[in-house]
Amino acid sequence: MDIVNIIAVVIAIASLLAALAHVGYLAMLNSAANKRAGGGPIADYVRSRWPIAGGATAGAVVALLFTAGGTVMDILAVVLAVGSGAVATKALQSTQTRYRSGG
Repeated sequence: MDIVNIIAVVIAIASLLAALAHVGYLAMLNSAANKRAGGGPIADYVRSRWPIAGGATAGAVVALLFTAGGTVMDILAVVLAVGSGAVATKALQSTQTRYRSGG
């Protein structure tokens, strides 16, 4: 295992964790919205965000799979993982900002 591969694996895992954090937050928000009267608009918003969360997660998984290849695949994995992680992080921050409570 060379240094490029180690770096690619670490970045891909970080990207996957960011994507899974977004998926988990959406799942938690959806669960709370479904249990609460008047949670319909929030549930609709969550439904509109699932494709973004799924795409970012799929990209992170593919990036992690790319790390099994050679150096060229490691570089592609880093590019894909950084993109997926950035999308997941931005989407998570956007959702948290929208639904953050004051208390």
